[in-house]
Amino acid sequence: MTVVTRLRYTAGGYHDTDGAAQQACVLLILVGYRMSGPEDKSASLLQREFFPSPRLLLGPGPSLVHPRVLHALSAPLIGHLDPEFLQLLDETQAALRQIFGTTNSFTMALSGTGSAGMEGVMVNLLEPGDTAVVGVNGVFGSRLATIAERGGAKVIRVEAPWGRTIDVETIRSTVRRSGPVKLVAIVHAETSTGACQSLSEIGRLCHETDTLFVVDAVTSLGGIPVQVDAWHIDACYSATQKCLSCPPGLAPVTLSPRALAAMRRRRVPCPSWYLDFSLLADYWDESTRRYHHTAPISMIYALREALRLVLEEGLENRFARHRRHGRALVAGMATLGLTPLPLENERLPMLHCLTLPTGIDDQQVRAELLRSHGIEIGGGLGPLQGSVWRIGLMGESSTASNVLSLLQALELIWLRRGWRCPAPGAALAAAASVLDEGPTIHSERSTP
Repeated sequence: MTVVTRLRYTAGGYHDTDGAAQQACVLLILVGYRMSGPEDKSASLLQREFFPSPRLLLGPGPSLVHPRVLHALSAPLIGHLDPEFLQLLDETQAALRQIFGTTNSFTMALSGTGSAGMEGVMVNLLEPGDTAVVGVNGVFGSRLATIAERGGAKVIRVEAPWGRTIDVETIRSTVRRSGPVKLVAIVHAETSTGACQSLSEIGRLCHETDTLFVVDAVTSLGGIPVQVDAWHIDACYSATQKCLSCPPGLAPVTLSPRALAAMRRRRVPCPSWYLDFSLLADYWDESTRRYHHTAPISMIYALREALRLVLEEGLENRFARHRRHGRALVAGMATLGLTPLPLENERLPMLHCLTLPTGIDDQQVRAELLRSHGIEIGGGLGPLQGSVWRIGLMGESSTASNVLSLLQALELIWLRRGWRCPAPGAALAAAASVLDEGPTIHSERSTP
């Protein structure tokens, strides 16, 4: 690429006399950017900054992130034992307790994604020979069982078809006939199927039988109610990149006094040093602050700001927003022939698993959505691969405009390919009718 321009030098530097467009081209050359041939493409990759293409994230995660959270990520670093940072840890814990619905002293953000939270809880509470009852109705229930088995526990799987929830009476009978059972573990919001598990009755059962109750709230926290104390949950973990709308990299975790007592009674140390909660507790406890590992400082900045946004909006407002936009999406999708996999009373409002009509090519449509419209949605996992889409309206991604943008893009694809579509605009009209019914969501967010 050849650019000819005239430069004049002043005290402020070089200036383009031929206009802003030419100046931009010259600046690219001045910083070393050039058009590369095949022979030197790899050598030029790191000579320029990476700027990702714009994406509308409507998959199963990550969700979109508010500019205030991105701004928090860019704040200058301070040390992980700096008094200011330790104060920030206390504030982050306090906000997490509100969102978890708990007064648990042990509440922290584990360094790692939601899977680290899952593994951390299981390896700290289970020892070889312990019995664990695990609900399995999708990918993440199965993963819970696998982690427990790898730790040497005896695992009893209570299964349900993918898309359905675990039967509470089956859990009850399994616990009563299999005792002593160390813990019952279940997924609140099964990301692979869009199923929402009722928890309160299982929590009462575990409380009555002196069994620990472990809950995966990776997709649910911040999107639907999670009441750790009221539902007798002893260990609950989540992830930052779903309904909390923070980049992936942290796993909020909370443990009840019962869980802490069980952890202290271990016969052998936790097999994972990095995930040993008894060691991590000393860092997160303001009375000790004992070094364990270097905290991901910028991610804690981001999480604190994301939690501020959640609490400014108000949990009830946030839950209502997810419900409203979820209903609008389902209404619009129905006109295109897509129906939810779970039953209506077992369905998540912010993660939708929708079955595809016969003849719809899963991968081709998702690829076209990304390529032509910049919209990401998720495909099915395991036995659902190729037959469902997983669409997330989580946190910052849950807006009326995002619902309408997705439906408009799909209508265009349907019409272009000659697939069943009642009339142009039908999906948008169906979604709009739901949005018009919904209550006004009150927001107290401040500007950056």
